[in-house]
Amino acid sequence: MMFVFLSKFLPLLVYPLGLACLLILLSLVVRFSSSWQKRLTALALVLLWLGGNRWVAFGLTYSLERTINPPAEMPQADVILVLGGGTESFDAPRSWVEVNGAGDRVIHAARLYRQGIAPYLLLSGGNIEWLSSRTTTPAFEMKELMQFMGVPDTALILQDRSKNTAEDVRFSTRILKEKGFEKVILVTSAQHMPRSVYLFRAEGIEVIPSPADYSITDAEWQSLWQLNLPAQLINLLPNAGYLSMTTSSLKEYLGILVNTLRDIFNLP
Repeated sequence: MMFVFLSKFLPLLVYPLGLACLLILLSLVVRFSSSWQKRLTALALVLLWLGGNRWVAFGLTYSLERTINPPAEMPQADVILVLGGGTESFDAPRSWVEVNGAGDRVIHAARLYRQGIAPYLLLSGGNIEWLSSRTTTPAFEMKELMQFMGVPDTALILQDRSKNTAEDVRFSTRILKEKGFEKVILVTSAQHMPRSVYLFRAEGIEVIPSPADYSITDAEWQSLWQLNLPAQLINLLPNAGYLSMTTSSLKEYLGILVNTLRDIFNLP
């Protein structure tokens, strides 16, 4: 539990919003030096401005989403593995399972199944009990949506023990090996794909990436470079949506860095 807690807590202190809050708090403590107070406050503002403008948010996210592309033609496979994160539980006042911004994962995976790409779907995702109040797991919620879209129960395999991406990979790999599945199509958000593929390769599983939930289209990326003064002024101003996008990208880069350091120093 302690490792899971630290993996969730510590990154919050280095993301732009959390780090800016720490700097502001520190500026209130360092009352003996007005110059340092100003520097810390200015640094906090710069962090929020950088993290919240479109150029930084798009640059970080685009670099992740275009790192790993799907094959030109999706091959036949043994199973389609879907990582959770795109659903919301049907706790009151919701009347049923709902999808969030990453819900394209579920729809995309169901589409691949209906195209006959693979006979099985492995749905991966559990809860952190002390952090989440949901009464169902992402794996179960994806199952409900899959069945609604016409996928038979016999084609669905659930993995609902994992509490983070590393455990998604570890527990899913066990099932893949137990079932004898060798050719695996991985479905997750495009932004999340590089870290996921890295972890599966570390477990000896060469997945076939089939990303969904792209945040930035080619047209949006091209528009970022247009010589349009009003648009560029707006792009430079901090925005809560872009701050969230930057934070999501930094989460992936931080995860990749931690995994790389583990491999270099042979850490568990």
